[in-house]
Amino acid sequence: MTHRDLSYDRYCDEVTAQMGLLRRALAGADLRARVPTCPEWTLRDLAVHVGGATRWMNEIVRSRASAEVPEEAVPQFAGPPGVDGPEALDAWLVEGAEAAAEALREAGPGRGMWTWSWDRSSSFWARRLTLELLVHRADACLAAGVPFAADAGLAADAVDEWLEIVAYVQRVRPTDPAGELRGAHRTLHLHATDAAPGVHGEWLIELTDDGFAVRPEHADGATVELRGPMSELMLAFYRRLPLTGDEVEVRGDRSLLDFWLERATFG
Repeated sequence: MTHRDLSYDRYCDEVTAQMGLLRRALAGADLRARVPTCPEWTLRDLAVHVGGATRWMNEIVRSRASAEVPEEAVPQFAGPPGVDGPEALDAWLVEGAEAAAEALREAGPGRGMWTWSWDRSSSFWARRLTLELLVHRADACLAAGVPFAADAGLAADAVDEWLEIVAYVQRVRPTDPAGELRGAHRTLHLHATDAAPGVHGEWLIELTDDGFAVRPEHADGATVELRGPMSELMLAFYRRLPLTGDEVEVRGDRSLLDFWLERATFG
């Protein structure tokens, strides 16, 4: 499965579903607790970031923006107004996700608008918001000490999108650290050990002189291989799990995987 097998309607549904799961992780947690995977944030900071991003994307989609919308132009971007407590924060998160999902459904797939990416349409934002919520839900779960699990198709899609983002950053920002992810005859193999039927669970990343190429296939003899269950594989590739734990296994030249993870970036 690639992201093209996930429908636009599925992404719209996942916006509210993933927000609901994130809110469940936050419920009863100490919002002052630090987020180990985003150490500059508390749990409340993470929630406000996610809620603000949801409202920002909603404003772009709703208005069919032709240029980037400044944060200060987004109503309630910085958090819930008035009383500042967990109930108000939760209601603010619900309201933002429902509004964003409604705006995406109203726009429909492929509607032209500004994005920061290679895909200038509503389809990009539906996918991006879904996966933004998925990964930050993992951050919240890790901070709150509650279990995290991801649908295999969404986790695979998150790996696909991450690779597309890194390749895009290479193309448009040649001075970014991602530009160093090149050099022939080196390969990374990602292998999900529990891939569900119909979900692709392997990626062969081949560094080239011009950047890197990705193929959804198995590879014996890769320079380095990262193996583990799909959810944990996705988290490790997003630098949300340490490579030294029991959840994932590294085979081969660990230094190449470290080299990749240190330079793969949103830009």
